[in-house]
Amino acid sequence: MPKLKMLAVRETPVYRVSADPSACTDVELLAAIVGGPKQIEIADAVLSHFQGNLHRLHQAASAELVSIPGVGESTAARLRSALVLSRRLAMTTGDDIDVNSPGDAYGLCLDMATFDVEHLRVIVLNTRSKVIGMVDVYKGSVNTAQIRPAEIFRPAIQRNGTAIILVHNHPGGDPTPSPDDVAVTRALVNAGKMLEISVQDHLVIGHGRWVSLKERGLGFA
Repeated sequence: MPKLKMLAVRETPVYRVSADPSACTDVELLAAIVGGPKQIEIADAVLSHFQGNLHRLHQAASAELVSIPGVGESTAARLRSALVLSRRLAMTTGDDIDVNSPGDAYGLCLDMATFDVEHLRVIVLNTRSKVIGMVDVYKGSVNTAQIRPAEIFRPAIQRNGTAIILVHNHPGGDPTPSPDDVAVTRALVNAGKMLEISVQDHLVIGHGRWVSLKERGLGFA
């Protein structure tokens, strides 16, 4: 794609996105987000880095984005913000989002692979396994010393939910559950039984990979 200064006004990414974003290429959409005189070159570099794979771009951490020539901290923040907003919109466009498998839950939390610190998210379900809420309840290390069951189950109690799924990320990229992950899971499963709120699973998300503790029999015995 030609450089910005070589384009007529009607051919610039911002103009084309304003007129009809659905007709724009991925480079044009990214360039409009990036902004600046070298927006097209930077957008090209970003797409080339991820080999045109937008899913990989969505999962990229800030450190990887700023390693791309031309991408600074502010540009990386704009890119990540736009990608997370698009994911949140996708999650709220329908009234009935079903979670019938660990993969369904993972699909709702792809943004967590990009977080630089640990987050613990609670997905709240009703009796029909439909999502009625999703809340990030912790930011920072997830361990038994810090986790308070009252905070974990509050989103379900407030929404009259009957089940929750726990999801947290490993910023290092390796989703292998730690002993603390297993201990937290076991403690919350037991607390849920007392509250009659089922803990259906606990997912750990890494970079492009994830693990279901329930599928591995960790903390659910």
